[in-house]
Amino acid sequence: MFLGVDGGGTKTAFALIDAQGQVLARHEESSAYYLEVGMDGAGAMLARGCAALFGAAGVRADDVAFAFFGLPAYGEDRAVQPQLDALPRAALGHGRYLCGNDMVCSWAGSLACADGISVIAGTGSMAYGEVKGQRARAGGWGELFGDEGSAHWIARAGLALFSRMSDGRAPRGPLHALLRERLALRDDLDLCQVVYGDLKGERSKIAALSRLVSEAAAQGDTQAAAILDAAAAEVAALVDAVRGQLGVDPEAEVTVSYSGGLFGAEGPLRERFARALEAGGAGAYRLTTPRLPPVLGAALYAALVAGTPLDPAALARLAAAQ
Repeated sequence: MFLGVDGGGTKTAFALIDAQGQVLARHEESSAYYLEVGMDGAGAMLARGCAALFGAAGVRADDVAFAFFGLPAYGEDRAVQPQLDALPRAALGHGRYLCGNDMVCSWAGSLACADGISVIAGTGSMAYGEVKGQRARAGGWGELFGDEGSAHWIARAGLALFSRMSDGRAPRGPLHALLRERLALRDDLDLCQVVYGDLKGERSKIAALSRLVSEAAAQGDTQAAAILDAAAAEVAALVDAVRGQLGVDPEAEVTVSYSGGLFGAEGPLRERFARALEAGGAGAYRLTTPRLPPVLGAALYAALVAGTPLDPAALARLAAAQ
């Protein structure tokens, strides 16, 4: 059996599958973003999640043939990478696993490990692709100077728009009243206390405020809608950047898929992203709905790395089980 772990800035998903494509158990835990929860916190969460998953499936860690742990920010700090690589061993008690960036989970799930590019737009944002054995990524530089088009980026832009509306530097649209109501602000400047005090500027908590930008846009706030349009354009630019790194012929059609909360059923980016991708000039794309969620992609990738990829029948069974 194969274990897949899709770590994120807000939540972490666990899944256990067998070689026949049966999903044996699934489980969900909190953030795996070590920069926010600490290395010990990330390790404790992985151990807790694995224990719960194995308990639900009625198996032991030794029964796992191979595992893939997709972790946020993996590969972005050479000094801490050995610590990240060591975290799963404490949860499994053996070394039959591989760690990588969570972008691999998105690609492996949405495209079922086939050639193409997958883009993530959740708490953060990035794109990853594989074509003819070549690999490339773009984005994922973090919330301070990157993560364009992500929920954190949208929320930050929405907070900035609120400040401009409050000052009179921008016309007041629905976002202004919506933020005041939902955050229970007695005065506009109380927003500083909420963001820097109550929320402590934490990445995932700030990102959650992106929903208010989406809601304001739905209420007719054209300035909030412009933020979402800009986010979609930024995410499409990530795909173009990966395509360029992979050296794909401009005339060739590249399959593109996606994952992350902003692409969900009620997310604001799916249609905007499709339009932005079509409007770009980097080349032809075929946008497809994800075949599998990232956590099942992680388990599928574990089987591939182990040298025992699922056959077409097992893959079809796995896709039907999600």
